Amino acid sequence: MSEYRTVVGLEVHVQLLTISKLFCGCSVTFGQPPNSAVCPVCLGMPGVLPVMNQKAFELALRAALALNCQIAPYTKWDRKNYYYPDLPKNFQISQYDLPFSFEGYLDIPASLDQPSKRVGLFRAHLEEDAGKSMHDESGQGGSTKVDLNRAGTPLLEIVSKPEIHSAEDARAYLEELRLLLKEAGISDCEMQEGSLRCDANVNIHIPQADGSFIATPIVEVKNLNSFRAVERSIRYEAMRQMEQYQKDGKKMGEVSKCTAGWDDARGVTIVQRRKEEASDYRYFPEPDLAPIRITAEMLERAKASLGELPHQARARLQADFGLGIYDADLLVRMGRAITAYFEKVVSAGADAKSACNWVANQVLTTLNESKSTIDQYPLTPGILAGLVVEVQKSGLNMQRAREVYGAMLADGVDAKTAIQKLGFVAVADEAALAEMIRKAMAANPKAVSDFKAGKIKAADSLKGAVMKETKGMAKADLLQKILLDELNKV
Repeated sequence: MSEYRTVVGLEVHVQLLTISKLFCGCSVTFGQPPNSAVCPVCLGMPGVLPVMNQKAFELALRAALALNCQIAPYTKWDRKNYYYPDLPKNFQISQYDLPFSFEGYLDIPASLDQPSKRVGLFRAHLEEDAGKSMHDESGQGGSTKVDLNRAGTPLLEIVSKPEIHSAEDARAYLEELRLLLKEAGISDCEMQEGSLRCDANVNIHIPQADGSFIATPIVEVKNLNSFRAVERSIRYEAMRQMEQYQKDGKKMGEVSKCTAGWDDARGVTIVQRRKEEASDYRYFPEPDLAPIRITAEMLERAKASLGELPHQARARLQADFGLGIYDADLLVRMGRAITAYFEKVVSAGADAKSACNWVANQVLTTLNESKSTIDQYPLTPGILAGLVVEVQKSGLNMQRAREVYGAMLADGVDAKTAIQKLGFVAVADEAALAEMIRKAMAANPKAVSDFKAGKIKAADSLKGAVMKETKGMAKADLLQKILLDELNKV
């Protein structure tokens, strides 16, 4: 197959964290009985008038600033006209030619194997959601039911530029976007509840001998219910377009843009219909809502409410605590509250790298198993710091250290008390350890010869023999040092 370049633009709809809808007072709580959170406004009854939800606009403004967008001093509402059973007004209140924010960007963070990547944003604008159609999938020809609870829910649509060039980067972009919006208190971003939804505009660029390229028609892929589905659908659609190009060649340029659904079970996209253009929606200014002027005071309030954003937290953790890219990112993805707990553990005397390992592994496992938050975690930062310090001082291996941790949780005691209660005393006598190592070497000459032949891992079996003899209480770093000394004497 010839080389090609995948080109992806993502349209993300995020439900804002309000208690009521965008233009009426109906509740947006998830899981209410069908058609119970509705009123004449969101049902589109004659003679009713919308009133803008101020909280929704403030959250949208906060999101736009977090996404480095330019803010328009003047913005208005528009009607997007189309007929669909779950749109009772036959139009959606949205923003068309004067969105409140535009020309932003989001950086995909650096990882161990690649630098950060910047994805430009065309715009972020406010609009109301439609209802939900529930189709009978029994194959028996049943009816379609409509639930209008979501009609009028406040959405922020974030439209990226076509600057994403792999399925993996698309997923990374979405993960970073979700993290940013959750940390800034803009949305809960629960895909399973519909508060974060994504459509992917996918095409490919096929290079030609003269240095130019042929671009295939854009396909908008819908029905993407998870980040994994986004990743899989983009990868599949790019390959499908390349195969189509190899079959039809330049005739593909005669095909118009279209919309496709993603069948997750089969792992394929299914072309559904021609994609509408803006003219098809007959946009015109919303006559029932006044335009909005955004003041300097509104911008200052929004900026002050942001707090530390993920990219800022990563940079600070690396600079202030000496953490690497991986560990800093790991902590940030666990959320502000857990990151703050980690910082208190380090302030209480623990080594930053060790504290990060304990928080990311044992602490997070405990929270997940108990389905609790860090605020409910029984060990204070000072108590956990005491464990980290005691483990380093005594030389306990991780297996024993985890047993100490379990005793601390079960009995509500500190590390010293738990170690004494368990009777753990690290073997740190150099002469005794050297003697045990020599015995292990004599009993396993193959491991010694393998090590001398360059198989470094062969030393592990010798170390294991000593650990077995000491019931896991040999001081790990000292054991390693003496073992290497004895092997190098042979």
